[in-house]
Amino acid sequence: MLLGLLNIGQPKNLFAEIITINNISQTKNQVKKTLQTLQNNIGSQDALLVANQDGKIIYSKNAEKPLIPASTLKILTSLVAIKYLGPDYRFSTEFYIDKDFNLKIKGYGDPFLVSEVISTISKILSKNNSIKEHKIKNIILDDSYFNRKIKIPGKTLSAEPYDAPNGALCANFNTVFFKRSKDGSYISAEPQTPLLPMSLKKIKQYNIDMGRIVLTHDKNEMPLYVGHLFKYFLNKEGIKINGKIKLGKVQKNRDKLIYRYTSQLTLKQIISKLLEYSNNFIANQLLITTGANVFGPPGTLEKGVLAASAYTKNTLDLKNISFVEGSGISRENRISAKNMHKIIEAFKPYRHLMNESKNEFYKTGTLKNINTRAGYIKNKKGEVYRFVVLINTAGKSTKKIMPAIHKLIDQMSDVRCQGSQ
Repeated sequence: MLLGLLNIGQPKNLFAEIITINNISQTKNQVKKTLQTLQNNIGSQDALLVANQDGKIIYSKNAEKPLIPASTLKILTSLVAIKYLGPDYRFSTEFYIDKDFNLKIKGYGDPFLVSEVISTISKILSKNNSIKEHKIKNIILDDSYFNRKIKIPGKTLSAEPYDAPNGALCANFNTVFFKRSKDGSYISAEPQTPLLPMSLKKIKQYNIDMGRIVLTHDKNEMPLYVGHLFKYFLNKEGIKINGKIKLGKVQKNRDKLIYRYTSQLTLKQIISKLLEYSNNFIANQLLITTGANVFGPPGTLEKGVLAASAYTKNTLDLKNISFVEGSGISRENRISAKNMHKIIEAFKPYRHLMNESKNEFYKTGTLKNINTRAGYIKNKKGEVYRFVVLINTAGKSTKKIMPAIHKLIDQMSDVRCQGSQ
């Protein structure tokens, strides 16, 4: 009997596999019920695709319809970064001393320049003879590796961390976490991070007891915050800064490089954290850095998108895709389930970087009235199936669909086992 003859209507490739087996009417009925469940839960503004370990589509509906992918787009952004930067790429930050004994800091987009790292770098700098033997005048911050005031489609000026802007020299994901102490004063909510005066002034404007503020391009808050953090931690190491903290540029032919910090995290490790926490800031830092690497600095969103477009066209052979930024926050992003399947097929060697739950590696995406999920499911035999769910219908989610997908894959495993007897 041919399982390919199970026909309940409209989905293309309802069963692409044709398997000849005997005495499996019960399994056939179970599969039919599961397929009906999937059919009923995928509306006209939704899409679903399930493929077996060989990449053959065993079920799809609306698979060629371009839909909003939300944060599942981060899988594509990760692939683009791996393609052009390499899986073992590490971000760097450079430190120079000029003839006037100014400390110059040049950023290259490291998304994990956090307080713990800045503290460690400050300890290293404090032991450098160029700093120990002279008093530091000014801290000069060079964020010119990216264009300033990069605008990401879909981001707003809210104080939510997912709206944090991008730049070449940023700290703590361009956010400040705070809370009130028992006496009512504001303190840092992170023991490793000081609450700086420049942050406190902004926090008081919100008049809330606990939360995060987002640093912006306004008045160069983002790079200046980095400078003030370095001043704080250098002071702790006995290095005094006598002058100002301001923006400027490194003159590599005149300034002396005294230290180059190389991130402890490889690109693969950063991608793992990106996919785990679905951080929009990290996603677009990777995309903009990729653009600068491919087309030269300064990094811009446009260069990153151009690099991604070249990859999707020349390597993945994707057509009819709209990619406007790397995080999935923009509703202008559009991709079909069929194209997303090609993306997760290419990402398969890196699936262990995704969130894992039992036998599933996955990435989810959520915007208002948008719910998506894509990844891999391992069946009882250890075979890795792929799935893409794009829900663009208001009020619906992937919750009812995922159990049916798991059931279908289990049933397919049962069918294959029975067929081999």
